Amino acid sequence: MASPPSVVPATQYSPVFARAAQLATTLPPLLVAAHRVAATVIQGVHGRRRVGQGDAFWQFRQYRSGDTVNRIDWRQSAKSRAIYVRETEWEAAASVWLWRDASASMRWRSARDGDTKAERAELLLLALADLLVDAGERIALLGSPAMPTSGRAVLRRIAFALAEETARGGDRLPGQPALLPLPAHAHLVLVSDFLDPLEEVERLVRHYASLGVRGHLLQVLDPAEEELPFAGHVKFAGLEREGEHTVRRVEAVRTAYTHRLQAQKEGLDRIAAAAGWSSHHHRSDRAPQQALMALYLALGDLGRWRGAQR
Repeated sequence: MASPPSVVPATQYSPVFARAAQLATTLPPLLVAAHRVAATVIQGVHGRRRVGQGDAFWQFRQYRSGDTVNRIDWRQSAKSRAIYVRETEWEAAASVWLWRDASASMRWRSARDGDTKAERAELLLLALADLLVDAGERIALLGSPAMPTSGRAVLRRIAFALAEETARGGDRLPGQPALLPLPAHAHLVLVSDFLDPLEEVERLVRHYASLGVRGHLLQVLDPAEEELPFAGHVKFAGLEREGEHTVRRVEAVRTAYTHRLQAQKEGLDRIAAAAGWSSHHHRSDRAPQQALMALYLALGDLGRWRGAQR
């Protein structure tokens, strides 16, 4: 009997999935463990203390809009001019929502034997999911009807969902995620080339930050986008209906292009920093381990940031 249309053959996702799992195992375990121990207090099987609804005291933090009056610790507040609330420890696993850009412009590569930006983004997302599952975290794809869950089985479901979305969406997949109502204290990882106008990126980040979501941006670029290595008369064709543009002497615009790209990166970093988020940059021709480690270590540091969310 033929498989139903919604089922994607394993051969469509298994190569990237296998590479992601292999990549996750190459991270130095001692380094990751050392950072997690230094940044958190190991509790139970999850090894990470979290702000939440538990009974054990976690920390004091300053009162912010939206806090209820009964959370104020008047004794602590009396010691200074600021108003403080008590935060308690949550021993349940964190909820991490994942999203990668699979729009048409991400399916480009300058080297025939290299990864497209979409392939590298998917590899990193699955590798990160592999590490988070091993850490006991609950994960889900942003926009998926499935709620965050833990366990190795969720990796297969996510890999299937990514492949099915790409196969079904074709060139119509959006370059930015939808603005959804995530719960406070959720974590969000967004992987894209982030070459959209900074105003659109800022609107996206502000939406989720206003909900109390802590996020991470990972920009993935092709080396040719970084260096503009072409020379002479070159015709550039947009992959998302931008049309064509001919540059008669590419080398004459390289400096201006480099400055524009740098401004885009710095703008992305400013937007993330203003929301209390982290931002990272990665080239698709470089080893993915460094980008994966940066993301994972940043996620491991989230427990210290929850009390400082605005």
